[in-house]
Amino acid sequence: MPDIQKISVAVTGNQLTAMRDAVETGDYATTSEIVREAVRDWQVKRAQRQDELARLRQAWNEGKAGGGREPFDVEQVLARAKARRAGGE
Repeated sequence: MPDIQKISVAVTGNQLTAMRDAVETGDYATTSEIVREAVRDWQVKRAQRQDELARLRQAWNEGKAGGGREPFDVEQVLARAKARRAGGE
């Protein structure tokens, strides 16, 4: 059995009403069950964000390590786009 510990959580009146309604309709056994589900969802989302951040950091570092790239010249890109448009492409 998991180690259950009590904490105090402040919620708005609307949130409490929604939670009590969910218990009354039988969707959940208790409001604590709703809070535990919310925490599990938060844990999953947090892990996903951390994984995505790690992937972005890795991509960033790989890009920086690649080096030797030419500086980006926005004027040159715009000139080529205008030339293509004028040429009917």
